[in-house]
Amino acid sequence: MADEITRRKAGQILGAAAAAQTLAGAAAPDICFLSAVEMAALIRKKKLSAREALDAHLKQIERVNPKVNAIVTLVADQARESARKADEAQAKGAALGPLHGLPIAHKDLMETAGIRTTFGSPVYKDYVPTFDTIPVERIKRAGAITIGKTNTPEFGAGSQTFNKVFGATKNPYDLTRTCGGSSGGAAVSLATGMLPIADGSDTGGSLRNPAAFCSIVGFRPAPGRVPQAAKGNAWSTLSTAGPMARNVGDVALLLSVMAGPDDRCPIGITEPGSKFTANLERSFKGVRVAFFKDLGGIPFDRRIRETVNAQRRVFENLGCIVEEAEPDWSGADEAFNILRAWSYAAGYAELVRTHRDQVKDTVIWEVERGLKYTAAELAHAHTLHAQVWDRMRAFQEKYEYFILPTTQVPPFDLSQEYITEIEGVKMNTYIEWMRSCYFISILENPSISMPCGYTAEGLPVGLQIVGRHRDEFSVLQLAHAFEQATISARRKPAII
Repeated sequence: MADEITRRKAGQILGAAAAAQTLAGAAAPDICFLSAVEMAALIRKKKLSAREALDAHLKQIERVNPKVNAIVTLVADQARESARKADEAQAKGAALGPLHGLPIAHKDLMETAGIRTTFGSPVYKDYVPTFDTIPVERIKRAGAITIGKTNTPEFGAGSQTFNKVFGATKNPYDLTRTCGGSSGGAAVSLATGMLPIADGSDTGGSLRNPAAFCSIVGFRPAPGRVPQAAKGNAWSTLSTAGPMARNVGDVALLLSVMAGPDDRCPIGITEPGSKFTANLERSFKGVRVAFFKDLGGIPFDRRIRETVNAQRRVFENLGCIVEEAEPDWSGADEAFNILRAWSYAAGYAELVRTHRDQVKDTVIWEVERGLKYTAAELAHAHTLHAQVWDRMRAFQEKYEYFILPTTQVPPFDLSQEYITEIEGVKMNTYIEWMRSCYFISILENPSISMPCGYTAEGLPVGLQIVGRHRDEFSVLQLAHAFEQATISARRKPAII
């Protein structure tokens, strides 16, 4: 299940930290900041029970969540019962899933059977589904213990996690700042040790932006890699579910469970998820890497540019041939915006018609502009989409990877809904400041956000590694190598 390095780490924790003892008496933070791979190994070896792991995380939630508001629905009693059953099944010799005993909370956009799912909307504040989405279904089947739901902006619109149902989620590195979004509650839960793994989803950066703002790892796989049941615009490749964790090995572990074919997904990729359990070690000597220039002239906060540019030497030290280069981005902005609005119209037009007074302005704006596009405009957007995709394919015949900042700005003030200006350049829409992510979304290439440093104020900065079409494993490999070279510079949030 885990690569050899992570297996050795689990052994080291057992040997050096606890010798022959169990972790049953350890303080909650000691358990909560184990990696998911380490925690799963301890549970399998009966050095730690599912109930002990759950209790430690529930204590961490009780201590930290009131400060950050990341987990918005908690089902502690249900989770305790699930953990008890997990321990009893293990004691009887039952086969164990790869996530056996690991606590998890699901993004509040993902429907969960018997657990409230609000989508961050007053319209759905009391909605309790009778079914699980495919990713939740698979995570449960793999043995994870569901403890609740993580906060998200209304219907996932925007990269600032706030809504009228639960309020805002705060950045653990600075409680006056946003954690990003839309998988903001998940990112904060990971950064503060309230969860070892988390799921999320991404259209314009929702797995990657909050990962960058909270110094954790967020992975946007290729659309269809993690199957989603057909509804709305089911053939759209803009949105995808994916894994989040504090390190690359844990992301690979969760992806191995979430990925794989499913007949309910019309764009599903048929390769099994088990391919992501292979060893992540690889030599990068002579591998060509393209380092961003300016993404066609979009602005970056100087703190972001300086922090990301300083990482070039890391890739060179890994043996990569690093050159400043990037594809032609013509049409990426226009294609993404038209196709995103069209998807909102397909998914939420009826809701806006019937509950307009309960839907936030940005969602109404997306739906209404989506409804106004003509067939000719939609056809043009699809043509632009194809052209951007093909230029990136040709570009990556020379360069295996493309490196760029995850976000254009550091975490901003919690009271600000979205960024309106970067380095003196005005942003015309609520999502324009997210182009460094959504330019990658339109390509459909897998992309991972990695912690790469901090501003002078101590705010996290993320770096994106973009791989070739549907080549998630190679992205995980380079991310793992980058992580091993830089992990000593990681900082935990002061509030924990």
